[in-house]
Formats: sequence, C-alpha cells, structure tokens
Amino acid sequence: MRAIIYCRVSTKKEAQATSLERQEEELLSLASRKGYEVAAIVKDQISGYDLDRPGMLHVLDLIKKEPIDAVLIQDETRIGRGNAKIALLHCLFKEGVKVFSIADDGELQLSESDSMVMQIVSMVEEYQRKIHNLKIKRGMKRAVKNGFRPEENLKNRGNPAGRERKEVPMEEIIRLRRNDLTFDEIAATLRGFGYQVSKATVHRRFKEYMEQEDETIK
Repeated sequence: MRAIIYCRVSTKKEAQATSLERQEEELLSLASRKGYEVAAIVKDQISGYDLDRPGMLHVLDLIKKEPIDAVLIQDETRIGRGNAKIALLHCLFKEGVKVFSIADDGELQLSESDSMVMQIVSMVEEYQRKIHNLKIKRGMKRAVKNGFRPEENLKNRGNPAGRERKEVPMEEIIRLRRNDLTFDEIAATLRGFGYQVSKATVHRRFKEYMEQEDETIK
C-alpha cells in the first residue's frame, strides 16, 4: 500500500518550519505503523482556507497519476479549514483515497455535521452528472429530428485508443446552430458522438466561421 504524507502550516514564519519537520517525523512513524510505503512527502506553508496551494494541488495530481491508497495528515485541519476542507476531502474520497491522521491514530473520523455535508455534496454531484447526461440526450434528439445524421456526416467516430480528439465537425456545428440548438446543446451532442469539445470551443469555432463569412462578403 502506498501513501502520501501531507504536512501544512499556515504561514511562512521561520518558527513554523519546526512544526513542518515534526509533522513529517510523526507521519513517517504513522506510515510505518500502518504498513504504508511513502510515495511522496508534500508540504505547504499557506492558510488552510486557501484552495490554491501548490502542495495540495500536487497531491491531487499524484493520486490521478499513480496508485495511491491513502493521504497521511496530522489532523483534519491540515487538509484545510471551512469549505476548503470539505471540497478537498471530497476530491480525495471520490478517488477512493483514504485519509489517515495522527489525531485519530488511524482513518480520519469526520464530525456528524461534516459527514452530512459530504453526503450532500456527493448527492449534488450525482444529480449534476444526471443533468449533464440528460442534456446530451436532449441535444442528440433535437439534432436527429432536425436532420443530423452522425453515421453519414461524422468521420472517425469512436475512440478506441482513448486519445482526445483534435478534429471538430464544423459543418455540423453550423447546421445544428442554424437549427436553433444552443452552443451548450451542440457541444453535448458532439460529445455524445465521441468529439471531446466544450461549449467554449463550439462558440469560438462558430464565431471564427461567421467572421470569415463576413470577410468573404466584404
């Protein structure tokens, strides 16, 4: 099992450097007791209310790229304070990463109120996912109803290699826009057919097309 040690103090004052060293020593001991291999030791000197922390962002990157089972901390306030703590814990738990603390001498024990907030956040995220999927279905139905035929007009459908698409079917963006679909609906429709495009990309490409048309007319 592999773990990341995360240490944090709130300021860059020289006096707090000792606290960082102490946290590291105690967390190395915790890792040894719990049987974890330490994959990385990450430190921050910044307020727990701040989400823009180089160390914590590095932790989130690591758990995306490598097999990490747990994050080890001194106590829950080292992860963060207030809303930042809830948001970061949600990110960690969503990736299946456990959080162990010295204060609990094991897996982090959340308060009843924090547990309730975490459940609400998870429910909201699940409903956002459902709404997103419904938007894709709605956009696809409207597109097909208005003459959109992906089997005839979209090339290179499917993405077996898992690579992000670079191509954007401009003709279909124009056609769907002229059939009164919103840029959000067009993007959702194209994603449903394997084109990884955002609303912003669709809007930008359509705007570029219209500017080129204006130049041609001039």
